[in-house]
Formats: sequence, structure tokens, C-alpha cells
Amino acid sequence: MIQSRSRILINCVVIFSKITCPYCKMAKNVFNEIGAAHKVVELDDSRRLHETLAQMTGARTVPRVFINGQCIGGGTDTKQLHQQGKLLPLIEQYRPCCLSTSLEGSGSAQ
Repeated sequence: MIQSRSRILINCVVIFSKITCPYCKMAKNVFNEIGAAHKVVELDDSRRLHETLAQMTGARTVPRVFINGQCIGGGTDTKQLHQQGKLLPLIEQYRPCCLSTSLEGSGSAQ
């Protein structure tokens, strides 16, 4: 659990995902579109990490998206915040360095 929390705290945006999940792809695409650096943690082979995440958030579904240490929900929630113009301000509010003018450096990492 400590490793999960530290991932969430040291990265502006963390997406806990599964590779084949369409909602996970939706969330990743939103952050790619806006050029926000994000860390993707794939849960396909980590049942234990998935259980830890469920305990932390109270939700068993993926994706679980964290911005500045706060869980904002899943793929639909992320897309909705973006469409309402609330996603960028949420990221910028705490760490404007998370936004880049290019997509270099954003995307998945284990």
C-alpha cells in the first residue's frame, strides 16, 4: 500500500489501468490530448495492487485516476471534467509543471 501511495503522491497524474479496458484508454487519451504528463500503472498482472487500490478508493473498477493525490474517479469522470473545462485548472492548481507543450515524456510507465 505504501508503494501505491508514493506513486500517487510523487506524480501529478496517475492512472491505474488495465490494458484492454476501453474506459482506461479513454482516460489516457484525454491526458495525451491535453499534453499532461501522467504515469500509467497497469494492473493486469497485479491482483494485490488492484485490491490495495480498491481499499484506498472504495471502487473496484478501473481506471482510477488521481490528480495531485486526489482520486477524481474513472474514465467517464475524467472525460467529463475535461469537457466542462475543469480538468486543466485542477492540474494547474497544484503543479503547473505537469503540463507540457509537447507530448514528450507523457504516457505509460510501470
